[in-house]
Amino acid sequence: MTHGDDAPNGPRGHTVVVGGGLAGVTAALTLADAGVRVTLVEGRPRLGGLAFSFRRGGLTVDNGQHVYLRCCTAYRWFLDRIEGSALAPMQERLDVPVVDVTRPEGRRLGRIRRDPLPVPLHLARSLATYPHLSLADRAGAVRAALALGGLDLADPTLDTQDFGSWLAAHGQSPRAVEALWDLVGVATLNAVAGDCSLGLAAMVFKTGLLSDPGAADIGWARVPLGELHDRLARKALDSAGVRTEVRTRVTSVSTNENGRWSVQVPGETLEADAVVLAVPQRETHALLPDGALDDPGRLLEIGTAPILNVHVVYDRKVLNTPFLTALGSPLQWVFDRTDAAGLTEGQYLAVSQSAAQDEIDAPVAVLRERYLPELERLLPRARGAGVEDFFVTRERTATFAPAPGVGRLRPGARTKAPGLYLAGAWTATGWPATMESAVRSGVGAAGAALGALGRSRDVLPDFFEDTFEEAA
Repeated sequence: MTHGDDAPNGPRGHTVVVGGGLAGVTAALTLADAGVRVTLVEGRPRLGGLAFSFRRGGLTVDNGQHVYLRCCTAYRWFLDRIEGSALAPMQERLDVPVVDVTRPEGRRLGRIRRDPLPVPLHLARSLATYPHLSLADRAGAVRAALALGGLDLADPTLDTQDFGSWLAAHGQSPRAVEALWDLVGVATLNAVAGDCSLGLAAMVFKTGLLSDPGAADIGWARVPLGELHDRLARKALDSAGVRTEVRTRVTSVSTNENGRWSVQVPGETLEADAVVLAVPQRETHALLPDGALDDPGRLLEIGTAPILNVHVVYDRKVLNTPFLTALGSPLQWVFDRTDAAGLTEGQYLAVSQSAAQDEIDAPVAVLRERYLPELERLLPRARGAGVEDFFVTRERTATFAPAPGVGRLRPGARTKAPGLYLAGAWTATGWPATMESAVRSGVGAAGAALGALGRSRDVLPDFFEDTFEEAA
């Protein structure tokens, strides 16, 4: 494999980005747009990180269901940048069907939706008529939401508290936590309220529900994720002049005598003026040179949380909405992926199970026995329908765990080693581990690198903030 003109006497400004997930692709595109020569190195045979697709029989299947919100301005910018926005459209207005399987049929459906009114009135009617909470719980939820809106996200003490205790202290019953707060929080934070940092939870709810009437409108890919995060991303990288090397694993990163960086891959050494490490925290820890962070061991203290996805192909249509979420059942969110996967007969459902610590290693046969009856409870039309295929995908380290205290462990984009920068959803973006956080981290690392390389940062998108660059 040839890596081109990477000799020490080559053109100045060459940057190597290690990792081809959303953070790495974003960093590479942003640097290239500023005129920097970029090489992107990815160990897998594809781009996209943990948001990817694969073939199963005649279907193109996502490893898991990913959504974004209208408030995810960075990921929306990314979609625009790769010319993929039309393939991942958004709801015109937030509308989430919530089915309580413990209630009699005909009285099971509730909805969380917004009206075209200012915050917080945009959710007032929906909450007032939400059948899954008592009148007292609805009133209590309003009071808690207002208290949440009053929290200062810049207060570091919020990160030391857990969201569940805060909700209990603000009068939220277990039912209110289940039917409202965890309904949203588990999917966005990958943790139940009791296991989640109040700071991160407050950020999610303030930004998604209390910042703008349309902030929580939901978008998702109507095509396989690989179409966006691999094919279109690679096309954008190629057009920007980025050299992309997949199936290429970095074994070491070090400085050399002339002050430049050496990135070692099998059989080659890439010389660079700057390096962006856009890989998970454990891999970052293994590649960090001595002195790059004051306490690199903190990276290993950042826990991880799994996501389990259950995939079921039926011989007929059993779900009439694009998605729904369930109460009174182990099921969380169920999505119709029939058209996106290329299925022409029957229906393909993807069940996304966040915070799946208790099930992530369960055998497929056990999960089949558990989830098919639950889908029949949730979807009457599934009773008697034929199951053409049943399989699971497991991401054991899908996200960083948003536990209390994680904020102090997340490093910024800059390190103490000049020319070395960090990116990844797990870095200090202020967001939980989402596609939004990954893109923000990539822009933050690119912005820090541009400053050090003496390049203009005029190309940086509007959401860029200097806080992304703070030293670890």
